[in-house]
Amino acid sequence: MLEAGAPLICSRKGCRAAAVWELRWNNPKLHDPERRKTWLACGEHRQTLADFLSARGFLRETLPVA
Repeated sequence: MLEAGAPLICSRKGCRAAAVWELRWNNPKLHDPERRKTWLACGEHRQTLADFLSARGFLRETLPVA
């Protein structure tokens, strides 16, 4: 769980860059259709993380971080 005011950091392993994208996904074998989990991504890793989720059929939407 994120603390209020905590910096949003990219979810890519080893990356410490600020997140600017929110990749919302779910695993249909495990989660209800309306449930969304979130990975955060910097500009550099957005496509890599999206490709990983898309290849598994998990990616539902990509939004800018609010």
